Amino acid sequence: MVITLLSDFGDIYPASMKGVILGIDPDANIVDISHSVPRQDIRAGAFILMTCARYFPSGTVHIAVVDPGVGTKRRAIAVKAISHDGEIHYFFGPDNGLLIPAAKSIGNIEVYEISNAHLFQEKISSTFHGRDIFAPVGAHISRGSRIEKVGGRIFDFNDIDFGIGIKMNGSIHGKVIYIDSFGNIITNISGESLDFRSGDELLIEKRRAIFGNSYGFYKEGDPLVLVGSHGFLEVAVNMGNAAKMFCKKQGDEIIISI
Repeated sequence: MVITLLSDFGDIYPASMKGVILGIDPDANIVDISHSVPRQDIRAGAFILMTCARYFPSGTVHIAVVDPGVGTKRRAIAVKAISHDGEIHYFFGPDNGLLIPAAKSIGNIEVYEISNAHLFQEKISSTFHGRDIFAPVGAHISRGSRIEKVGGRIFDFNDIDFGIGIKMNGSIHGKVIYIDSFGNIITNISGESLDFRSGDELLIEKRRAIFGNSYGFYKEGDPLVLVGSHGFLEVAVNMGNAAKMFCKKQGDEIIISI
């Protein structure tokens, strides 16, 4: 069974999570999505998980930990997501919205509070639930335990809403939901909602950019707009950093017009 890991832990702490998983499920195929989520940035972690999870096979267990509330009364949750064609994905992590966008991108969801201590490590650190709760619970599900055994079903879980871009007065108003490591600005404007054509000249923050298909069709330093591999409208600079050029950060408003 495939188990994915996502966190803001960096390069040390994930190893002990893997050790716990393999101690319970020695046949687990562990895949690191990322351990470089910006520190304590739940929204960035949720976006990364949402754009990656759907490409894994049915039955995959996703363990995601970006958890500034670790050790407090925040709940630990497990989510079962079922696609329209019957594929199932499982998600384990804190109840802070991190898991829900990814689970909903799969299909219908069921959410459970993780409360069955028999599935945990014997000793629980108040600062490392990724190792002592989420990793062992996910590994038990990977081995075939039913998700209903983790605890009772809940309906008042936390969610993250990235919103959607809105067409207004000949422009599209959206928000920046992620800045990737290239400095590309990823917005909440769905590529399916656009009627731009390749070569259209657009205006962003009084700066002109051309709508196109990919980065390599532009000169170095040229700003451009395209639909990224994630399906959202993206502002980029070929061989450059769009976030710096347009002075944008996560959560900022962005207005794009022809």
